[in-house]
Amino acid sequence: MYILKKNQIIPLILASIIPFLIWGPFFPDLIVSLSSLIFLFYVIKNKNFYYFNNKPFIIFIIFCLYCIFVTLLRAEDKSLSFESSLFYFRIGLFSCLIWYLIDQDKNILKYFYYSLIICFSVLVVDGYFQFFTGSNILGFHFKGGRISSLFGDELIMGSYLSRLFPLLFALFLIKEKNKYEIYYIGILFILIDILIYISGERTSFFFLNLSTIFIIILIKKYQKFRLITFLIALILIVGMTLSSDSLSNRMIKGPAKSMGFVKEAQSINIFTPGHDSLIRTAFNMFKDKPIFGHGPKMFRKICINEKYATGVGPCMTHPHNFYVQLLAESGIVGFLFLFSAFSYVLYCSFMQVKSILFKQDRYLTDYQVCLLAGILITVWPFSPNGNFFHNWLMIVYSLTVGFYLQSIHPKKNV
Repeated sequence: MYILKKNQIIPLILASIIPFLIWGPFFPDLIVSLSSLIFLFYVIKNKNFYYFNNKPFIIFIIFCLYCIFVTLLRAEDKSLSFESSLFYFRIGLFSCLIWYLIDQDKNILKYFYYSLIICFSVLVVDGYFQFFTGSNILGFHFKGGRISSLFGDELIMGSYLSRLFPLLFALFLIKEKNKYEIYYIGILFILIDILIYISGERTSFFFLNLSTIFIIILIKKYQKFRLITFLIALILIVGMTLSSDSLSNRMIKGPAKSMGFVKEAQSINIFTPGHDSLIRTAFNMFKDKPIFGHGPKMFRKICINEKYATGVGPCMTHPHNFYVQLLAESGIVGFLFLFSAFSYVLYCSFMQVKSILFKQDRYLTDYQVCLLAGILITVWPFSPNGNFFHNWLMIVYSLTVGFYLQSIHPKKNV
């Protein structure tokens, strides 16, 4: 199909997802849905099933079919559950589309790189402007004393930066660059690290640290570059925390107290009392229906049931942990899908460490390590998360997966 093989419009539209993610899930989801359907039509018409004939995609499609089955079998509100399960396959199609387009034209790597650089730079300028003046360039003021920049009421600026940072670093590694660009990226990295911290998003800052440490340990080139920028950021963060009671309370004292690590707390909680309540409620739901669960998106409907509700705040739209959510909504079978992805990341990490220690050929390239870091923070089990079926989050994750799949299965002239 000419439009997919030759036209530069499709890659440019896909790269525009990066700025559109700042404005909300509607336009990114529209782009993902339409482009995935076009790609599916192209594959079927040309009988080119190469990009679907791989274990990750097959496992993902099985998971999608399973979620539909659970919706039909278990969901109390089938129409609500189908909102998550029925068209979830588009996420996998989109990853395969990214893979396909990179094989066809490497310019898409450049489009995504500059899209990320521009968006990160704008958020850095606007985020610090809001931090120092109290409102961003559009006049939006702090919400609860926290920085949101162009995200407005949505306090997800740190999430956006931390989840897309590994992809930015990966593309930076493979791009030809002069020393001035390297200096600029170094300064940008430091500013991003600090901005994620002062956003007050604790999980996002944890993900930044997790992916950064993972990358520093496992890459070869630009290892010192990232280590130095990270240490400079940490030194500045320590100084800011010591001089700011609000940052200290939000990022250090508050979490310690909530988790029961100071005398005022009466018991040890999972993350915070609120998270603890949600997680225990979800686990009670799992124990009641351990094989198939209650159906996708059903936590919000069933958590109010006294049979499951536990703690100070047992009900929200999701239990804020992917693994517990899948246990409650899709049972042990759905849980194993995500756990298998985590196991894969651990296996690749082990093989990379082994190759480093025994001075063998690297199991992964530096580019692949950074992309794998992005997948790691997606499947990491020991932290709060958003909704596993949330459009915005899944689009962010599918981007990195698409780049990674192409890196391990490159094919030209297909």
